[in-house]
Amino acid sequence: MHSNVDMKLSSLLLIMFLLLSTCRQMEKEKPLPNIVLIVADDLGYGDISCYGGDIETLNIDALAKQGIRFTRFHAAPMCSPTRAMLLTGNDNHIAGIGVQGRRLDDFGYEGHLTDRVVTIPEMLVQADYHTYMAGKWHLGRNPEHDPHQKGFERSFALLAGAGNHYSAQNALGGGKAKYSEDGDSTSWSPGDYSTDFYTNKLISYIDENIEDGKPFFAFAAYTSPHWPLQVDEKHWKKFVGRYDEGYEELREKRLESLINAGIIPENTPLPDLHPSVKPWDSLSMEEQRKEARKMELYAGMVDNLDINIGRLITYLKDKGAYENTLFVFLSDNGAAHRDFINAPYYKVLREYYNDEYENMGKENSYISYGPQWAEAGSAPFRYFKDYATEGGMNTTMIISGPQVSRKNEIRHEFTTLVDLAPTFYDLAHVSYPEEHNGKSIYPLRGESMLNFLRKEVDEIHTPDYVFALEHAGNAMVRRGDWKITNHIKPFYRDSFRLYHVLEDLGEQIDLRAKYPDIYQELLAEWDQYAEEIQLKKR
Repeated sequence: MHSNVDMKLSSLLLIMFLLLSTCRQMEKEKPLPNIVLIVADDLGYGDISCYGGDIETLNIDALAKQGIRFTRFHAAPMCSPTRAMLLTGNDNHIAGIGVQGRRLDDFGYEGHLTDRVVTIPEMLVQADYHTYMAGKWHLGRNPEHDPHQKGFERSFALLAGAGNHYSAQNALGGGKAKYSEDGDSTSWSPGDYSTDFYTNKLISYIDENIEDGKPFFAFAAYTSPHWPLQVDEKHWKKFVGRYDEGYEELREKRLESLINAGIIPENTPLPDLHPSVKPWDSLSMEEQRKEARKMELYAGMVDNLDINIGRLITYLKDKGAYENTLFVFLSDNGAAHRDFINAPYYKVLREYYNDEYENMGKENSYISYGPQWAEAGSAPFRYFKDYATEGGMNTTMIISGPQVSRKNEIRHEFTTLVDLAPTFYDLAHVSYPEEHNGKSIYPLRGESMLNFLRKEVDEIHTPDYVFALEHAGNAMVRRGDWKITNHIKPFYRDSFRLYHVLEDLGEQIDLRAKYPDIYQELLAEWDQYAEEIQLKKR
């Protein structure tokens, strides 16, 4: 009796194994999917309409309806470390960007991508992918560090961290900004607008080989809505008058709209404002008028960004490539607070730019929307870009495409930008090596999300998964729903605060005294991480 049962069970297991093997073989024989990675620059958490925002983004919303909106996706708190982690699946120090805009001889502070990591395009080339990028690079300006040397077959790159949206004028100082195309120095065509131009470039690159049947990886590294806030009138005039009530009122509205959209829980409070924010009522009428225009310009840039994403989608549909394309849309960090034209050490900017009201939004206008509007863009989180608080790191992300079985879902699982590279490799059936170009490389730090996207599992990370990050003295460690954060200068280990971010999105209630064991456990994780990235050797 038992032997018959055992034989039937063995036969059933064999059939299941053969079916699974057949399915996996069929999966490998399918055409590999295209991958389109779209990065917005300094986009606020609650800006776009599919996250409840008041800026209508119909094309981004359409992607969301065909996929997943992630509410707890985490980037790095600044542009350059995010790009390093995003394109390598590794820590920013290991990738070489320990501090944005600074190059040192120390481990982790090289200021460019190191040979300790391999980039996504370098890996996907092994699966016979075409690899293209257009937009902001910010990972090294020397020829040997150009995107063309890091796996991109075709590339048009702004090598610095910011650029004028209409001309080659440097947005970080005097002179001209540096651009390259396919590794060669090039210039900006006067009159071209950044987001329009980068979309044109990317489409032209894809179009060169669209008929050869090979998959492609396209990185749309947009510079919008990064300062200086510049955009054509037809975009910003759609929003005239919308922000006349001020940034504090918008912050309240954003909180309510995020709750109504199901992005954050009901009864979520707003955290305290950053101390640098002046009350709206304390501003003069002229100051209020100018502030409202800043936000109109910002919204106009997001409007233009959405239109260009729509152009890219329409092109892929017309070419029959849309149905086999995975789309990932994200913001590289929280909303931006800097205002360089008014900073004493950037006086050189006033030799070319001004911030006069009648000129706002034009080529020689230099407008930043500052901490006041960034607080609205980061609601319900604490602070904004630069900080390792949720306001600096918890950003929007949408994943959409035929590989995504979850349609129009909002998911609250914790995930980070280092999860994207292993997901892409999983899709492309590429194995990450232990060596590259004869040198040992660091292992990936994230997890593939592919089985989650396919609805085969309901979690991305186990509850004991640890994610840590440090950038310029802003540090955090996350395990499950617990997080320690340090943004206090100067940086000391005992300045970490403990938060339960599931119940305290705004990181307002320090729980060190109440849960000392958890605090010490996370500090131990910090010590291990700091040793690995050689932070203690600075």
